[in-house]
Amino acid sequence: MAEELVLDTAIRDWVLIPLSVVMVLIGVLRYFVSKLMRSPPSASPSPDPKAVKEGQLVIRARNLRTSSQFIPAKAFKARKLYYTDGERGLLHVPKEDAQKAQAAMFSDPNMAMDMMKKNLSMIVPQTLTFAWVNFFFSGFVAAKIPFPLTQRFRGMLQNGIDLSTVDVSYVSSRSWYFLNLFGLRGLFSLILGEENATDDATKMMQMGGGMGFNPAMSLGAEKDSLDIIQHDWALPKMEHHAEEVLRKLLKK
Repeated sequence: MAEELVLDTAIRDWVLIPLSVVMVLIGVLRYFVSKLMRSPPSASPSPDPKAVKEGQLVIRARNLRTSSQFIPAKAFKARKLYYTDGERGLLHVPKEDAQKAQAAMFSDPNMAMDMMKKNLSMIVPQTLTFAWVNFFFSGFVAAKIPFPLTQRFRGMLQNGIDLSTVDVSYVSSRSWYFLNLFGLRGLFSLILGEENATDDATKMMQMGGGMGFNPAMSLGAEKDSLDIIQHDWALPKMEHHAEEVLRKLLKK
């Protein structure tokens, strides 16, 4: 049976609250530092018309894929062929163009410098903060989740505590750091605004995605998604659903 613990109020005052406050302050400070490190508007290059056109094309193809059930099968097949046809489809990218775009992307020093600044503004503060948490607060049970959880959450909530007898709902100080790291977007939206919110989870996923817009990857991925989609027209189902609703109403 899991062991029940009584948390000391001193841990709340000297571990839980200071850790949460520091995480918020570091997030706000990192936002202003990254804002200062951005290139001035005059130095930033104008957007490439071809890249903008390809980005809009991906959005149109994605809208077709997500809303395919609202058009007849014949109309969907015609639009699908318009986008995914072998060498004439809009989503087809010749290998020469893909290689040229990738080479130009990696040879742009301004883009590489901006990408490095964005990564440094996230990696350096979070590395120092994790080292500070690991040195001063490692091993503390900082909080308790007010609802029961399964054993699968133990590794996520009790990082740094090797006690299988402790209830899963207790949260270690190191796990509290990670929960704040990935869960403060709503608070940053209130403080900095929705567009300026710091989302570390999204940044971490974008770090491995390369620099800039890769037409071969984006257009090719959308082409594959359109190729495998199965059309399912929703109108007949809507008619049957409306018929069932009317029959229930008439019976009443």
